Amino acid sequence: MNTTITVVGGGLAGLTAAIAVAETGVPVLLHEAHQTLGGRGRATSPPHVAHEGAHVFYADGPHYTWLKERGFVAGLGWPGIADAMKVGFRVGDRVRHVPPLGMLRAQSRKRLQAPVDVDFHTWAADRWGERTAIQVANAISVVTYDAHTGRLSAAYVWDLFQRVLGPNVPGVRWVRGGWQQVIDRMISRATELGVVIETGSRVDALPTDGPVIVATDLDSARRLLGDDSLHGTGGFTALLDLGVRKDRRDRFLCFDLDEGGFHECYTAQDDTIAPAGESLFQLQMPVRDNESREDAHRRLERFADATIPDWRSRNTFRRTSTAKGRTGALDLPGTTWRDRPAIVRGDGVYLAGDMVAAPGMRGEISINSALTAARSAVAAVRKDSGAWSSTEPA
Repeated sequence: MNTTITVVGGGLAGLTAAIAVAETGVPVLLHEAHQTLGGRGRATSPPHVAHEGAHVFYADGPHYTWLKERGFVAGLGWPGIADAMKVGFRVGDRVRHVPPLGMLRAQSRKRLQAPVDVDFHTWAADRWGERTAIQVANAISVVTYDAHTGRLSAAYVWDLFQRVLGPNVPGVRWVRGGWQQVIDRMISRATELGVVIETGSRVDALPTDGPVIVATDLDSARRLLGDDSLHGTGGFTALLDLGVRKDRRDRFLCFDLDEGGFHECYTAQDDTIAPAGESLFQLQMPVRDNESREDAHRRLERFADATIPDWRSRNTFRRTSTAKGRTGALDLPGTTWRDRPAIVRGDGVYLAGDMVAAPGMRGEISINSALTAARSAVAAVRKDSGAWSSTEPA
């Protein structure tokens, strides 16, 4: 089988697709416009290893099974008991140990189904009141990166809330070394499988010698395919990464029920990502409509004041940025993940990424869509060549 499948984009989706195709024996050529692979899964170089926003894995779906079977998520880290108890909820500009009673009631309703065609705020306010509806939406803004999570589909928000903050034991997992460790393992596996990787290689026109998996952001895919229908709804958030000298007063996690911010200490479960004696925190705050980035960062710093006391005098590392439209797909009322841009585009073209028609949240969408794209592309190659094999891409 000589037909090569081309993958455009070397982020999480592109690497997943390349590996899944190569495991079937079909040749793969991967193009990445940047000099390094990994996309938004990359992290800063040591001694402070920080991601672009909160990065964890949830071990409750097919995406994680695929990663685990290949050893990509080996070497997990866990917070100690003392750190794990330092979870907070910002309510009324004060940090408390437990969420408000209304939110606790909502958390317990795991069998409750929410409608697709109603916005979350309307649906939740009808059950628990306006205040609780706002607090629940702000709590899950850690996933949506959106300042108005209540405007999204009730079913979409409710499913996320139950996964992250529901009564079941959370499936969250941390890999020691961060996502960069996972990306490095994926690159090694792709190389072992014979994937031809070309970095610094920008693709301006679709290859015509075989199937193509476009694993870029939707803006790039729209330009490459000349398809103006490729649009999606995403979040917009301010990001703050801080390295500080350790202090017992610091929080492990904090959900900002007032403004939708989020705070996490990554050294609580992985002491390899900062120098000895230091803690590494990553915080985020969704940017409001018509708000400047500077104002959003000021609100974020005030949040940091509440979760990392005296952080300015202890600071050893600091990075600020914003992320817009790079945070995974959001579903508006009346839509589900099935209404996003289709993976199979026709004429041997397939889409993969965190804004297309696949289930999950954020990076999970990238993996699940990439696996679907890989299966479809391999099937097309075999059909055209008349070849048959019992081996399926993962």
